[in-house]
Amino acid sequence: MPRVFNIAGPCVPEKHYMLPTEARCADLRRLIDEELFFVIHAARQSGKTTLMHGLAETLNNQGQYHALYCSLETVQGIHEAQTGIPAVVRRLASAVEMHPVLSRQPFAKDADLTDYTNVLRVSFTRFCQGLDHPLVVLFDEVDCLAEGTLISFLRQLRDGYVNRAAAPFVHSLALVGMRNIRDYKARVRPDRETLGTASPFNIVSESLTLRNFSRDEIDALYAQHTEATGQVFPAEVVNQAFDWTRGQPWLVNAVAREMVEKIGERDWGRKLEPAMVEDAAQRIILRRDTHIDSLMERLKEERVRRVVEPILLGTEGAVRRLDDDYLYVRDLGLIREDDDAPRPANRIYAEVMVRTLSYDSQRDLPVSLEGRWITPQGVDLDGLLREFQQFWRENGEAWAKRYDYQEAAPHLILQAFLQRVVNGGASVAREFALGRGRLDLCVSHGGRHYVIELKLRRSVQTVKEGLEQIAGYMDATGAQDGWLIIFDRRPRIPWKRRLYWRKLTRQGRRIRVIGC
Repeated sequence: MPRVFNIAGPCVPEKHYMLPTEARCADLRRLIDEELFFVIHAARQSGKTTLMHGLAETLNNQGQYHALYCSLETVQGIHEAQTGIPAVVRRLASAVEMHPVLSRQPFAKDADLTDYTNVLRVSFTRFCQGLDHPLVVLFDEVDCLAEGTLISFLRQLRDGYVNRAAAPFVHSLALVGMRNIRDYKARVRPDRETLGTASPFNIVSESLTLRNFSRDEIDALYAQHTEATGQVFPAEVVNQAFDWTRGQPWLVNAVAREMVEKIGERDWGRKLEPAMVEDAAQRIILRRDTHIDSLMERLKEERVRRVVEPILLGTEGAVRRLDDDYLYVRDLGLIREDDDAPRPANRIYAEVMVRTLSYDSQRDLPVSLEGRWITPQGVDLDGLLREFQQFWRENGEAWAKRYDYQEAAPHLILQAFLQRVVNGGASVAREFALGRGRLDLCVSHGGRHYVIELKLRRSVQTVKEGLEQIAGYMDATGAQDGWLIIFDRRPRIPWKRRLYWRKLTRQGRRIRVIGC
């Protein structure tokens, strides 16, 4: 039986198509040889655990070090050090028991677990005294630790680290999780107060991340399936997969798995087409697997909203890129920097973000809207948007109050309305980028493209700016018709001034300016 594209848990070479993870996280061996403690952080389902298992196996096989992998996932939610540290020690003891060599020497056999401020350091020192090779520890899921447990854990590691000349201790150590070490600081000192000069965080020499797949790496991964089955992923299919996923490892595997096993029904003789990639992506978006659901849960967090909402709106200057919130959202894998402009990490996440945030509105819209303005000749966007104007007047402000993303509410409600109308009959593509001051939408149906641009009224210049922007967007897409929608949320402006419909021509292109 051929290997498969893995979307659940660490990759196993004998069972799954996979790429060498070490190539995506350089300098690991140098850090270990230099006896350093370091962080590896990357978004969920990026290959961190696969990397750690592979690294531990390599180091153990080479014989220079003893490498111990230990997941701290079961310690999640234990905030008090007196309970959390003994739990960490027990996890280490369990990991040692399963190690083919280290199991000969029990870990923390007679340790005093009530001495929770020292027991981790003392146990490591005693354990390392009996080893014939230096110990490398790879702690996975470190971001499960919190508050008192996290501080005591790091303090004891620091104590052992700085006193290694006097007492044996761990040779090199990796802290692995979704978040960088700076975010651990934010979690234990939300008031920004210092933890003192002997900060437990200053033992970390470097912070590394696990990058996404490149386009060529996706090609190499998919080629393994071709070698095993003869089913070819043409270059245009690989290009589409990269366009939809931007190399996010779980999505790269999920798209391929959907294509060859669900859409293609494991028929290795079936030709793979670019349209199948979009079909696979849409299935993943609608299915909302655990990976995507857990990531989208983060949208409810206030610190995530502070970063994501300006990106949805294109608001310039609303996000500082050195701010902890911005770096946190980037580390989660929700956003990326492309052409120096932050935007959703990939097209699939962008689509799921909007659908997640506007789900209640789309659900509450009448089913009778579905397909109403889609005809054999195309999409009657004028009729659709005139109906939305009326809907916005009657329901807009009340519906907007439901949203945590208050400023983006008009954009999200319109997209919910649009999505409800085009379901099953057309597609909507979205273009986000911080600093552009608008959101671009493109409705596609029957080979035709309908360009829509959304803006919040900020000043008297908003319409002028919008006309220039939509003209550029129409030029890029080749569209002859465009719709510029301006939301005016000033409470004292009467509806008769907010609602308007103007037809303009710019360089031969027809533009409707629609006030809401």
